[in-house]
Amino acid sequence: MGLGRDRDFETLLAQHGPMLRRIAGSYEADPERRRELEQDILLAVWRALPRFRGEAPVKAFLARVAHNRAVTHVSREAVQPRRAPLDEAMPSDDPTPHDQVEAEDLRARLTEAVRALPLSLRQPAVLTLEGFSPAEIGPMLGLNANAVSIRLTRAKAALKDLMNPEASS
Repeated sequence: MGLGRDRDFETLLAQHGPMLRRIAGSYEADPERRRELEQDILLAVWRALPRFRGEAPVKAFLARVAHNRAVTHVSREAVQPRRAPLDEAMPSDDPTPHDQVEAEDLRARLTEAVRALPLSLRQPAVLTLEGFSPAEIGPMLGLNANAVSIRLTRAKAALKDLMNPEASS
């Protein structure tokens, strides 16, 4: 049974909108183009709702639609990663302003490092950061779980080098 459109779309946005925005942000650094990509993803989700049959969790279905749209965006736009301003609403458990600034800097560096990954490594890395397991990621990317795990290992190594360039020298 597919999802209805209007009411279910609003419910899905309330529950999964932040994930969809994070996915868009992982593919586009420029704030204006990121907002356009977010709108493209929402339109793609709207159009895909009638095709949802419940074979996978809704979150996985939405993430797959979002990633497919983001990959199309990246391949069409061929945008070079640029430093984007920090999101104003980045949450932090650290109470001091100094700790909060350090945490925000680390998040910005991680986001930029993820954007610098090749697409084949970026996809499983972003989906893992969204809480998906290799077994769940595999069908989304047309890979088996072992291939996803290998790509994740490579992505982690690449992120480590990107986050600590002096350590890899």
